[in-house]
Amino acid sequence: MSQQGGRPAVRPEDDWWGDLYDDATGDTGPTAAPDSLDDRFTSVKRTVAGNPTAPDPPAPEPASPLDYVGSGPPTYDPEPTALPAAEPEALEESVPDTVLDGARYGAWTLRSVSLRGDSARYRGEPRRDALLTARFGTGGQALLLVAMATGARTTPEAHLAAAEACRWIGRAVGRSHRRLAEDLRAARRADLRAGLHRLTDRGLGRLRSSAAERGLDPREYTAALRCLLLPADPDCRTRLFFGTGDGGLFLLRDGAFRDIEPRATPAARAEPADDDRLILGVPAAGPAPDPAPFRFHASLARPGDVLMMCTTGLAEPLREEPALGAHLARRWSGRRAPGLAGFLADTRVRVKGYADDRTAAAVWEA
Repeated sequence: MSQQGGRPAVRPEDDWWGDLYDDATGDTGPTAAPDSLDDRFTSVKRTVAGNPTAPDPPAPEPASPLDYVGSGPPTYDPEPTALPAAEPEALEESVPDTVLDGARYGAWTLRSVSLRGDSARYRGEPRRDALLTARFGTGGQALLLVAMATGARTTPEAHLAAAEACRWIGRAVGRSHRRLAEDLRAARRADLRAGLHRLTDRGLGRLRSSAAERGLDPREYTAALRCLLLPADPDCRTRLFFGTGDGGLFLLRDGAFRDIEPRATPAARAEPADDDRLILGVPAAGPAPDPAPFRFHASLARPGDVLMMCTTGLAEPLREEPALGAHLARRWSGRRAPGLAGFLADTRVRVKGYADDRTAAAVWEA
């Protein structure tokens, strides 16, 4: 207000905001360009800044309504039917039907999911797959671990073995995360392979000890373990996979999936004196199983890549049913990572004849 009570004079060049939103301004007629309030604000902001930003990558596709691909509908219902039986004194051993997680650091975005298979949902069996996502350290020195494991089929304690395998490798990586992050930044692949091989062997040894404590055959209380190490450092584009057992490692690049599962490295049988059951003074419930072959793969990420690690429940239909890979490639290529709900909808698209648990972790590179 001026001293006379009127409004201050406005110079014509300063009244652009009023001209933009004044109701008295005549309409210029329909246009095909976006013309919402947000669109106008973005246009004005870019004009005033004098430095238009680069266009954002295409938005992720909305959640897929597709239920299945392939020759026909799967046998089982797509939704859970029966809950697993629970023990009143061991409720901490219960596992949910589905878990989701995600994160974004530097140039990459992570989505992970583990869901009970159609067969287990129908029979009221627990999810045999386990999933762990964890960050160790802070800032650019942080290291993220994604671990997934699958317990032995037809074994009541399979879900316990899988969860124990993930927890053990998580603790081991967490204790060594500074050294591991340094080796990743320096690309010391030989040191990483040797060190992670030892950690993995010790984790499987811990499972053998637990089997003996429970009075179980160590060939039943075991798990296939698959891990992904992701540095938070934006200047480090190394992505490292390691583990044992079957599953899948895929790279989506240039609109198509590539199967980059590494060959397994045979493991030498441990000497009797190195058997974890003897070291811990636990009587053996059976012969120690042959050491599981070790898998290791380090790669350099490129903008636009999507790296996916998964258990056999998703790896097998992805290899055997081309329509599934084509569907995921269409939804994920050249786009930002979907939200958690969208990622769940994508990874649960079913294929007849494949009803096992599915666990997957995918990394989108910007």
